[in-house]
Amino acid sequence: MPATDSGPADLGAVDLGPANLPPAAGPPLPVGARLLRVDGTVLHVRCEGSGPVCVLSGGLGCAWFDWDAVAALLVPHRTVVRFDRPGYGLSASAAAAPTLRGEAERIRRILSVLGLAGPATVVGHSMAAFHVEAFARLHPERTSAVVLVDGSTEPHARERPLPRARVRAARLAAGVARGLAVPYLLGPPGRRLVVRLATACGRDPAPRLLVRRCYRPWRALRAALLENTCYRDQAAQLLVLRAELPLPAPVVVLAADDGSASRRARRHRARQRQLALALGGRLTVAAPSGHLLMLDRPEAVAAAVLTANDSAD
Repeated sequence: MPATDSGPADLGAVDLGPANLPPAAGPPLPVGARLLRVDGTVLHVRCEGSGPVCVLSGGLGCAWFDWDAVAALLVPHRTVVRFDRPGYGLSASAAAAPTLRGEAERIRRILSVLGLAGPATVVGHSMAAFHVEAFARLHPERTSAVVLVDGSTEPHARERPLPRARVRAARLAAGVARGLAVPYLLGPPGRRLVVRLATACGRDPAPRLLVRRCYRPWRALRAALLENTCYRDQAAQLLVLRAELPLPAPVVVLAADDGSASRRARRHRARQRQLALALGGRLTVAAPSGHLLMLDRPEAVAAAVLTANDSAD
């Protein structure tokens, strides 16, 4: 049975209030930041606007500010919730490795502690498409629509062997990199390079001070390594959920298209079409754009969110 939004499950979620004062260590947080403690991990959350709720969750390595342009378009019409998963942005690291059900539960608890009890449009980019689809299947009463922004597709995924050993190896690699100051030296330029390669515009609009603050700490590299090593496991877990639980909400698959005729681009477009077909969703293509659609085409993402429920017609 799908999980419900009641009972002792929310005892591990606490609203620490607006972050007007600095945390235990580090500079003051930006205006509008809010901290929630969920299962012992302090998460950075943004909640803006009014009206129907939508949740924006970024892909591997993304931070809350990657949604700035999309949020600005949605805030006049929606209550917009953004958050940094553990280790990313301004969120602390989590003790446990990520799991699919854990990520879906994180979204539910964030909404609950914010007092947003009604159904929400859940928006997942890249790997986070797994998370929001799982949320919709596990919590149909909390879901009004699902928007997958160039979502990851792994139709034949299987869980990889030795999960504990892989997690230990990822943590060890992050620790070694920390000792060599790799995140401090290469984190921000690495972020800039990835954004340039994953956008059609070829530039990173994020403020340099924020990029330094969020990508120099080793927790961001640690989070990325952990999510990467658990990626196929979560994809396989989603296939199990698809076989067990229906998807009760309308779905929009928003696919990036850089206009290339390469084999890789054709395969990507085909996979996005297959994803929309498998989920009974509406396919919308945004071109020209790279994988980081929220940076290249924020208006297309906002339009997908605002019209997502039309897919039910």
